[in-house]
Amino acid sequence: MSQPPGFETGDSNTVCKLTKALYGLKQAPKSWFHKLSTTLISLGFHLTKSDTSLFLHFHNNITLFVLIYVDDILITGNSNSAIQHLIHSLSQHFALKDLGTLHYFLGIEATWMLDGGLHLSQTKYIQDFLHQTNMLSSKPQPTPMLSITRLTIDATTAVDDPSFYLSVVGLLQYILITRPELAYSVNKAC
Repeated sequence: MSQPPGFETGDSNTVCKLTKALYGLKQAPKSWFHKLSTTLISLGFHLTKSDTSLFLHFHNNITLFVLIYVDDILITGNSNSAIQHLIHSLSQHFALKDLGTLHYFLGIEATWMLDGGLHLSQTKYIQDFLHQTNMLSSKPQPTPMLSITRLTIDATTAVDDPSFYLSVVGLLQYILITRPELAYSVNKAC
C-alpha cells in the first residue's frame, strides 16, 4: 500500500488502518451490519439460518422479530413493552428514528385489518413499474399468459436495450411477493 497523494507524511511505507467505517465507503454497510448484529446478539437475539437479515428472540413467552434491510429495521413481536425496550436499547448504540406502525416497507404497503391481520400489497410499486415501462394505458387481461405459449428466438425481435429487459424482469420478480399468480408468466420471461 502507499499513502494517498496529498497525505504523505513521515515514512512513505507507513499507512493508516481505518478502524471506523466512514459513511459512503464500500465497507460501511458491512461494518454497520456487523455492529448491529453483534449488538442484537448481545441483547439475546439469534440469527436465523434461512435468512441472514432476520433475528429472533424468545424469552418468557415473549417473541421478537427484527428484520434488517440495509439501514431499515422492522421490529415486531407479541409484546409492545418488549418492542419499546428493544428500541430504547438500540437507541443507546445507534441513532434511530422510530417511524411507528408499519405502513410501507421496501415497496410493500401494509394495511392493518380490524381482526388484527395484515394485508400486504404493492399497488404503488406496480403503478411506478407500469409508468416506468410506459404501460399505464395497457388493457388488463384476465390471464397474464396462456400456458401453451412458447417463447422462441425466431418468433420475437431482439430488444434494443437488454439491460432494460433484465431490469423489467427483476421488477416483475419482486412483484411476485404479493402476486404469486404471475409466477408462470414471469418465469417464462426470465
